[in-house]
Amino acid sequence: MNVYGEHINRLIEEFHKLPGIGGKSAQRLAFYIIGQKEERAEALANAILAARRGVKYCSVCCALTDVDPCAICSNTKRDSRTIMVVEDSRDMAAYERTNEYIGNYHVLHGAISPMNGVGPNDLRIKELLSRVNDNEVDEIILATNPNVEGEATAMYISRLLKPLELNVTRIAHGVPVGGDLEFVDDITLARSLEGRRPILS
Repeated sequence: MNVYGEHINRLIEEFHKLPGIGGKSAQRLAFYIIGQKEERAEALANAILAARRGVKYCSVCCALTDVDPCAICSNTKRDSRTIMVVEDSRDMAAYERTNEYIGNYHVLHGAISPMNGVGPNDLRIKELLSRVNDNEVDEIILATNPNVEGEATAMYISRLLKPLELNVTRIAHGVPVGGDLEFVDDITLARSLEGRRPILS
């Protein structure tokens, strides 16, 4: 039975498609939007469209940005000889909050996961290798998540980088295994950075 009508049902369905949003949460969000003034709903819709249309990938580090190159890559005070490799832009933002890291980043946009059909060619690994070959780099810090996929990705990249005789390190496991960097507190992130170690192959 169509209790709410076509428009509300469609809005609930669209919210339900978002990650982590169940049926009841989708319904709550839909009714919240319906209960707002039209200007508020329009502002939300415009913000979504502006972000979708205006956000792009940084041509240097592949992070999500609205300027190219991004603010971090264009900052001449950063240590360009050190590159931290992370899975997505949220991980980069998490490390920036620590105010401990002054190097540059490279965003992979995922991790190797055969179960989910994600292979090395689906990530921004080629771009990383190109950066390393074209620039003077002393250290690559592999800061992928400390789970099975993150470890596999770090090991894969370290093997690709080994012939280049770079200092390749892995973040220390102050970060809880199985967790996501996005949700780790700033002190733990800072300690994991301080305790990074070489990868043994």
